Amino acid sequence: MEATGVLPFVRGVDLSGNDFKGGYFPENVKAMTSLRWLKLNRTGLCYLPEELAALQKLEHLSVSHNNLTTLHGELSSLPSLRAIVARANSLKNSGVPDDIFKLDDLSVLDLSHNQLTECPRELENAKNMLVLNLSHNSIDSIPNQLFINLTDLLYLDLSENRLESLPPQMRRLVHLQTLVLNGNPLLHAQLRQLPAMMALQTLHLRNTQRTLNNLPTSLEGLNNLSDVDLSCNDLTRVPECLYTLPNLHRLNLSSNQIEELSLCIGQWVHLETLNLSRNQLTSLPSAICKLTKLKKLYLNSNKLDFDGLPSGIGKLTSLEEFMAANNNLELIPESLCRCPKLRKLVLNKNRLVTLPEAIHFLTEIEVLDIRENPNLVMPPKPADHSAEWYNIDFSLQNQLRLAGASPATVAAAAAGSGSKDPLARKMRLRRRKDSAQDVQAKQVLKGMSDVAQEKNKNQEESIDAQAPGGKVRRWDQSLEKPRLDYSEFFTEDVGQLPGLTIWQIENFVPVLVEEAFHGKFYEADCYIVLKTFLDDSGSLNWEIYYWIGGEATLDKKACSAIHAVNLRNYLGAECRTVREEMGDESEEFLQVFDSDISYIEGGTASGFYTVEDTHYVTRMYRVYGKKNIKLEPVPLKGSSLDPRFVFLLDQGLDIYVWRGAQATLSSTTKARLFAEKMNKNERKGKAEITLLVQGQEPPGFWDVLGGEPSEIKKHVPDDFWPPQPKLYKVGLGLGYLELPQINYKLSVEHKKRPKVELMPGMRLLQSLLDTRCVYILDCWSDVFIWLGRKSPRLVRAAALKLGQELCGMLHRPRHTVVSRSLEGTEAQVFKAKFKNWDDVLTVDYTRNAEAVLQGPGLSGKVKRDTEKKDQMKADLTALFLPRQPPMPLAEAEQLMEEWNEDLDGMEGFVLEGRKFTRLPEEEFGHFYTQDCYVFLCRYWVPVEYEEEKTEDKEGKASAEGGEGEEAATEAEEKQPEEDFQCIVYFWQGREASNMGWLTFTFSLQKKFESLFPGKLEVVRMTQQQENPKFLSHFKRKFIIHRGKRKVAQGTLQPTLYQIRTNGSALCTRCIQINTDSSLLNSEFCFILKVPFESEDNQGIVYAWVGRASDPDEAKLAEDILNTMFDASYSKQVINEGEEPENFFWVGIGAQKPYDDDAEYMKHTRLFRCSNEKGYFAVTEKCSDFCQDDLADDDIMLLDNGQEVYMWVGTQTSQVEIKLSLKACQVYIQHTRSKEHERPRRLRLVRKGNEQRAFTRCFHAWSTFRQAPA
Repeated sequence: MEATGVLPFVRGVDLSGNDFKGGYFPENVKAMTSLRWLKLNRTGLCYLPEELAALQKLEHLSVSHNNLTTLHGELSSLPSLRAIVARANSLKNSGVPDDIFKLDDLSVLDLSHNQLTECPRELENAKNMLVLNLSHNSIDSIPNQLFINLTDLLYLDLSENRLESLPPQMRRLVHLQTLVLNGNPLLHAQLRQLPAMMALQTLHLRNTQRTLNNLPTSLEGLNNLSDVDLSCNDLTRVPECLYTLPNLHRLNLSSNQIEELSLCIGQWVHLETLNLSRNQLTSLPSAICKLTKLKKLYLNSNKLDFDGLPSGIGKLTSLEEFMAANNNLELIPESLCRCPKLRKLVLNKNRLVTLPEAIHFLTEIEVLDIRENPNLVMPPKPADHSAEWYNIDFSLQNQLRLAGASPATVAAAAAGSGSKDPLARKMRLRRRKDSAQDVQAKQVLKGMSDVAQEKNKNQEESIDAQAPGGKVRRWDQSLEKPRLDYSEFFTEDVGQLPGLTIWQIENFVPVLVEEAFHGKFYEADCYIVLKTFLDDSGSLNWEIYYWIGGEATLDKKACSAIHAVNLRNYLGAECRTVREEMGDESEEFLQVFDSDISYIEGGTASGFYTVEDTHYVTRMYRVYGKKNIKLEPVPLKGSSLDPRFVFLLDQGLDIYVWRGAQATLSSTTKARLFAEKMNKNERKGKAEITLLVQGQEPPGFWDVLGGEPSEIKKHVPDDFWPPQPKLYKVGLGLGYLELPQINYKLSVEHKKRPKVELMPGMRLLQSLLDTRCVYILDCWSDVFIWLGRKSPRLVRAAALKLGQELCGMLHRPRHTVVSRSLEGTEAQVFKAKFKNWDDVLTVDYTRNAEAVLQGPGLSGKVKRDTEKKDQMKADLTALFLPRQPPMPLAEAEQLMEEWNEDLDGMEGFVLEGRKFTRLPEEEFGHFYTQDCYVFLCRYWVPVEYEEEKTEDKEGKASAEGGEGEEAATEAEEKQPEEDFQCIVYFWQGREASNMGWLTFTFSLQKKFESLFPGKLEVVRMTQQQENPKFLSHFKRKFIIHRGKRKVAQGTLQPTLYQIRTNGSALCTRCIQINTDSSLLNSEFCFILKVPFESEDNQGIVYAWVGRASDPDEAKLAEDILNTMFDASYSKQVINEGEEPENFFWVGIGAQKPYDDDAEYMKHTRLFRCSNEKGYFAVTEKCSDFCQDDLADDDIMLLDNGQEVYMWVGTQTSQVEIKLSLKACQVYIQHTRSKEHERPRRLRLVRKGNEQRAFTRCFHAWSTFRQAPA
């Protein structure tokens, strides 16, 4: 196959993670004749592919974590091979060829995690070996000849083998820097070779049966040794030889039998990590406080108590991690909380009683583990006022301004917000009295002040006019340069080192040009050239040129000149910016390039927009994932559909969201939101989104998929999970390309360390993408090429070509698409591949102004978006709106009459047992708190469009004469003047369970839908939250009884009902309340039923009319009295003060004091405070509110005209409490300026502790209802 495209120029590629099982390997690898390094890790290879024979320049080969049983093949024919990494395979000694050790340049060999039983034969012939790793095999001996020849070794790992001794020739390894011998039974090995290894830096002897007797007595000569691991051995104390190591940085002595530490540990002044876990320590010496560079101290599973920790441990100023789990600590020294850099503190499984108060001042702490300390009591947290109001300005004038008030109103609020000071008032009156004298004194003071200012001004001008040496300063030297931010265009290190830096203008922005392309100019481009050099005095100096191409567009010419001046301002340079034109360059400019410049045809596109019709590729995606949805492309066929999933069909300006019959509703909602994001961000809102359900698809949907399948089957495996995305970074040098993979699972690849809870497989973050680079994201059925805004143009072109080559070489599915994404314009499908990539900036209420200022600086569009959102962090507009006025009775009655005229009929049903039965018409208007009711209402609806057509016909008929009149008459007779609509009202009592609603939806609702297809609407209501239209059908006789319908009717206990209107006569209810005379009120009417046990006379009923009640309500009370009770009851209408002693006060339970007015009804308002919208907002409930409007997870504000109650639910957050408190104060300030004669006081009310002044504002207050079953 011929070498085509860019493959011959590829110098390195990482194909790890691809599936090359079954002998499949891309043949195009042969075309990469310049390949220097190749990674084939985790690809399922069983043998080395023969295509490697063509890679004669290959230097590094990695085939780790495969199924290789042999390395025989083409390796010995690769003359340049330097490194072979074949760890974690199934290699035996017979599978390692002898001839690879004859390669002259072989210096790295990794055969760890295999099945070797001895050292590979002929290994001693690899005399240039620098790195040798034979760990995790079954090798039991090392030949003496090996270390006679391999004297240049720098790294040797023989861990986890079966070695019992080491050859004495190891002392010849004088260059060795790392020696790892973990997990070998070296009981009788004295390790006398160690002192001879003078270059040793790392020594790991974990689990090698070390005792105090088989370690060298001294290691004095090992001045470079910095990392020692002696864990899992039998040491009873710290070996003396360790105290002679002057540069020790890391020491691991865990899992030994050490009982005490010597004071000599103070000699390890460079120690950063000390692990003493799982020993027998009872105390630490005070000398440990001398280790000022110590960052990590591990003391888990010892016998330490409070006295065992030195009090001066706070001197460890560099300490970041302290672990002392599973000890006997009752307290910890307070000085430990003074370590300023402490990030991790683990104290679980101790006997802690409390912690020092200073624990709250550990500002850098990330992990505090104090589990399994049963007697622990945390110290109180000090008050922190700095973060109290979450960076929101709650001043009255600012909130009025945000609510859209006029400037005069805002100014008046600002003037009236000051506190009234009687002493200040007396002083103002006194000044006003002596105003004549004050005016004269002010004039004298003003004159003296003006003279002094003029004198100072003249002195400053005379000083500024004289420069050092007596010279007059130039006019421009006294000007201040404006402080502008050029960091978006130029990096911090620009112009700080002598040399040449060149930028190319692309899309209005300067883009850095790589050094390899200096002196090569495109004719249609413009460039900025910066030459940095040292002048005679040794100071930095600069020359700045901007070069104009002969074919350059106007935007590039202008931007090159502008950014050249910006660069000069950024550097603070005093030189001029010199214009250079193509073909007419100055001698100075040519000398910068040693007169070696060349012109190339072409250039980048203009930054101005060109209007073109966008071409959209039709694609279909399967939506999967629970928390964060992901999209997997599938073929455009009907057979790709699966009834368990949601699919998204993207046709550009038509987006279909198809929901399978077994798909979840949440997946459908998330897919719809995803489609809306696509429409908003990519289609400018022009696309039409259509929701489809399986079985109701339009023909156009199936046309796109090539026809409707006979059956939509389940075909996606239950354990389906797409291949892990691979992120490649495109590297470009002088004549070569490289394609390394970014191992985004490792935190070291991230600019910022990911959080601990972030799973390794989910660490594909936006922060991995560098604006100066180009990346290829391979998602198996999608290949994205991401172009950073500051990436070089040649790298972009190479990446686009390389992406196509990669897709063809690795045999991706036919529906795979290679797409290009420019930074800042990424498609939603691309963003969905990354963790938490979203353009929406959420408001963080846990940060105050100081924390925001200390955070990383924002720039560009993100900064502007943040500033916009900062303008509206709290919406308190509802607090400044006037109270809703009550609806006049005449208007309410007219509305009631209109709604009842449209009503053609009403049928009622009540839930009895497990089914709904018809409700007798005489019980319409009677509701019980433990029951559920259904009312089917049929309304007449006028057909307006038919009338309009008739008018047109009449106009034509009048012009045509008598025949037209007859035709019009016939049309009128045939035309349906009215249509009907059915509304089903479902009413649920406060004490009823949700079973009634479920029974209705599965039985009665389906029956109604079949009877009235397309004309049925269902309205669900709960007690005291009814629809006004529904209430109007009962003509103010809406009665709510307690209990269950048939059970409650036979009770012999006195019952009391209150009639009350909330804001409108439509919202009038008669509700049963507690039988208590203290609930009476002179402004309302009540009905009291006193039952008898007599069969002839069932009891007596009173309609109690308060002396200040409304006459219409008094008449209504009498009507309700006659409606509720038949002739078997004695009925009396009594006025307040005329109550009979014998029955009324006895029946109501003795006479008690009660309210004689309801003035609060004229002022009552209920507000809800919540941050569920992403910002703190206050909304007002309508005047017809009830007890169930008090949301348990929110804050409610109730104003009764005298006091403002802040009601706090049990599930409210501390953030909402603090913000609501400030909102209350703003509201009180506002009402004080509007109603100064009625000042409000603020009171706090917790759920379940409401006082009478609060509860009386709610009609029929009772106990809070439980969550319905």
